[in-house]
Amino acid sequence: MSFGRLERRDAPKPMSDINMTPLIDVMLVLLVIFIIAAPLMASALKLQLPKAEAATPGTGSQQVIAISIDAQGRYFLGDEALEPDVLKARLQTLAAQRPDAELRLSADRDVPYGRVAALIDWAQSVHLSRIAFVSDRDAPSR
Repeated sequence: MSFGRLERRDAPKPMSDINMTPLIDVMLVLLVIFIIAAPLMASALKLQLPKAEAATPGTGSQQVIAISIDAQGRYFLGDEALEPDVLKARLQTLAAQRPDAELRLSADRDVPYGRVAALIDWAQSVHLSRIAFVSDRDAPSR
């Protein structure tokens, strides 16, 4: 019986390359998420509402444009009642004169949200992005 010499093999060398497949999978998933989410972010209303405590109106030297919507859905610029087309044109003129003005929006509680959203859209279309919502203070309960 002859015994041959047993060959010793070296242990496998550690892998020095990074497996890129999981990284590519994660990146593709993130890309798909951003592709789907990007149109949703672009269509969102962009509001820069001032921060206030206890619903107090802002003070300062900034210029203010006051717009109101009554319960019947009529639009008012200051105290002047305006039709929607006239209000859009007036907003465009005011935005050109005072691009950094703050739009203060007062809406009756019975006004449908669609009218308020339409007014915000008109303001943003003429680049008035500072919009504040005016509300009455609640009487403190005892």
